[in-house]
Amino acid sequence: MAIPLTVIGQEIVRYCGTSTFAVGILGGVLNTLEFLSLRTFRESSCAFYLTIMAFSNIGCLGFSFSPLIMVALINTDVSNTSLFYCKFRRCMSQAFLGISMTCLCLATIDQYFATCAYPRWQRLCNIKLAHRLVIITALIWILHGIPYLGYW
Repeated sequence: MAIPLTVIGQEIVRYCGTSTFAVGILGGVLNTLEFLSLRTFRESSCAFYLTIMAFSNIGCLGFSFSPLIMVALINTDVSNTSLFYCKFRRCMSQAFLGISMTCLCLATIDQYFATCAYPRWQRLCNIKLAHRLVIITALIWILHGIPYLGYW
């Protein structure tokens, strides 16, 4: 007797997805604690970008994986029962993923500017500019996800 592919898929999500979710959340929390614990990290613009990236990764995992795990573990799909949650989940997953990738790029650019020979570019590595760029980035990615709320 053959086992249906849906059962195999649910078993893969149940074991691999749950462990990936747990390890991802644990890693994100440990990264966040590490970046927030030392004063040198709290004052560094690059560490600020990486801290926001860790928060975004936790949010992305939470919005992307949690419905799949709920279906695999307790056979309840919240996305089918709530239209708003279904749309909001897609919007926020998109926003968190975009914020995470943008913060990684900003951290890389920040490190380039910090090691650059030109003093004018080195002055761009400050925490005030990092705060502004992260706020602008978050607003852009949230606005980018708004069509999911209306049309998905």
